[in-house]
Amino acid sequence: MALASIGIGSNLGGKKANCLRALQLLKAKGIQIKAVSSAWDTKPWGRQEQPDFVNMAAVIETGLSPAGLLEKLLETENEMGRVRTERWGPRIIDLDLLLYGDEVIDTPALKVPHPLMQEREFVLRPLAEIAPDAVHPVLKKTIRELLEALRD
Repeated sequence: MALASIGIGSNLGGKKANCLRALQLLKAKGIQIKAVSSAWDTKPWGRQEQPDFVNMAAVIETGLSPAGLLEKLLETENEMGRVRTERWGPRIIDLDLLLYGDEVIDTPALKVPHPLMQEREFVLRPLAEIAPDAVHPVLKKTIRELLEALRD
């Protein structure tokens, strides 16, 4: 079993309810939810002309491979009605694989750790709430340190 961290976000409909529903669907797929952050209201990143987001993070335990876990995340997004029309556009749900143990993966289909996580307060703040001492395997800094560096 591996520990992994996922980012969860929504800016359409019942945003917090969407995030919580995604967690329920993942749990029904056999993914063990170990910790869940608070829901954070955040401004959009990348494309500003859209509704604000609710962002959360979760630490999970899974027997799935990184690729298998990504497949379950995408399957859950599809089940919830996510339609990908534009990059960084509005979405009912967004599930990102942030960390998978201390693995570093760089393939066309999957990049772990998430390549932009250290630039995004909306990712680091909820993750720091539940896994402040998790270490970014490339940057060799804790989530707490990355958040502090981003705020400076």
